Amino acid sequence: MDNVTENMKTGRKIRRELSNIILFAVLLLVAFIMVVPFVWMISASFKNNNEIFLYPIRWIPNPIRLKNYVAVWTEIPFLKYFTNTLIYSVIVTAGQIFTCSLAAYAFSKLRFPGRDAIFMVYLATMMVPWHAIMIPQFMINKSLGLYNKPGAIIVMNLVSAFGIFLLRQFMMGIPDDLCEAGRIDGCSEFSNFSKIMFPLCGPGVATLTVFEFTFMWNDYLAPMIYLDDDRYKTIQLGLAGFRSLYKTDYGLIMAGTVCSLIPILVIYCAAQKYLIEGVAFSGLKG
Repeated sequence: MDNVTENMKTGRKIRRELSNIILFAVLLLVAFIMVVPFVWMISASFKNNNEIFLYPIRWIPNPIRLKNYVAVWTEIPFLKYFTNTLIYSVIVTAGQIFTCSLAAYAFSKLRFPGRDAIFMVYLATMMVPWHAIMIPQFMINKSLGLYNKPGAIIVMNLVSAFGIFLLRQFMMGIPDDLCEAGRIDGCSEFSNFSKIMFPLCGPGVATLTVFEFTFMWNDYLAPMIYLDDDRYKTIQLGLAGFRSLYKTDYGLIMAGTVCSLIPILVIYCAAQKYLIEGVAFSGLKG
């Protein structure tokens, strides 16, 4: 009997190890598929157009063209575009953290008539594609005098239904007793929010920061529509300057893309721990 039990345990252990090996192999394959385009992009940033499209792919450039990076920073005002994009992304991300966290607190911890219905209606706006409201937004921005100004990019992105949903889901997992204790101690609702709830929402805030900063940094369509002045253009519009009617300099585009990825990598590496925890925790309770 002991031998049978031991054999069953050994069999389960072998199956578990085999499952882990298969899972690891699948994840390794997925990681490889995701990393290869980035490796190709970095390799292409050191080549000219003819070398980029050679087949089979020459992964190590020969010779290495460092002047692609020099051209990116000298042929166009890349530093200005870089700075503009950084300013827009930081302001919008900070604004969304403030507005979305306040709204999330109201929808999760305050009781008022129609709260859940209002939230569902607001959440339904996420199903409306931006292209459907692009023209009305353009007309509103122009009537407000924001066209061709940084405000056109900043103002319309200060509130996000996704951000409210994400932080609300996170706050729903925090016990209501903490807020009740604060009210008993004489705290106002804003004090409850700022001193109790918001400090406990670190992972959720980090998740929203990564998502929103990445979205603003990579946004191309909105700046293309609202910004004509070269002083206010973003890095994505700057990279499009290397594409003309008859020629596209892919080497310069790849070099500029590599430079533009640096802030995203820094943000992600700094918030990776909180990002994973926030995404996992925000889906536990609805």
